[in-house]
Amino acid sequence: MKSSHAAKHQLRSPQMQPASPIVFVVDDDISVRESLELLIQKQGWQPKTYSSAQEFLDCPRALVPNCLVLDVSLPGLNGLELQKRVALERTDMPIIFITGYGDVPKSVEAMKAGAVEFLTKPFSHEVLLSAIRQALERSRLALACESELRALRERYASLTAREREVMALIVSGLLNKQAGGELGIGESTVKAHRGQVMQKMKADSLADLVKMAARLRI
Repeated sequence: MKSSHAAKHQLRSPQMQPASPIVFVVDDDISVRESLELLIQKQGWQPKTYSSAQEFLDCPRALVPNCLVLDVSLPGLNGLELQKRVALERTDMPIIFITGYGDVPKSVEAMKAGAVEFLTKPFSHEVLLSAIRQALERSRLALACESELRALRERYASLTAREREVMALIVSGLLNKQAGGELGIGESTVKAHRGQVMQKMKADSLADLVKMAARLRI
């Protein structure tokens, strides 16, 4: 029985490994897509290539660090238009633009809108890989921040209505006695609620709780 259990554990363990980052490529030139696909695979990342903006938009949002290598000139929805959609729908996805010709106005517009890099073909593989590494790190940090905020919201949702009232007053700078006066309850009751708030929110100090409240915009 023990060996069977160990075997099952070994079978399951690969699934528990974190998924490798995804590099999306949108370019209508098949030779560019195939070249970048090989380059991305060699780095241990997952390449996902598309020939149009709409084809890319039809794919689900990635939940691992990711970025988009995007051609400016595309049939239908062009690269700058797609950038606007991504900024609204996939806020954690950094974009690296590539173009077959130097277009200064488009480059400026793309960078102002938050692009990581704007590369003119032909560019060296190392320049692109460096930009991708930077973009993936930016995505990793954005996803981690999003995950932390989600966990914080879940903890706040676990508070009772009274605990939320106490938290709001305490983080605004009121003492327990003052908070009790505001709520019409005793100081000892405020202390009890405050203890529950600190425990449920996993706050180590009042300063910690104030920072959490700021992130939650309380």
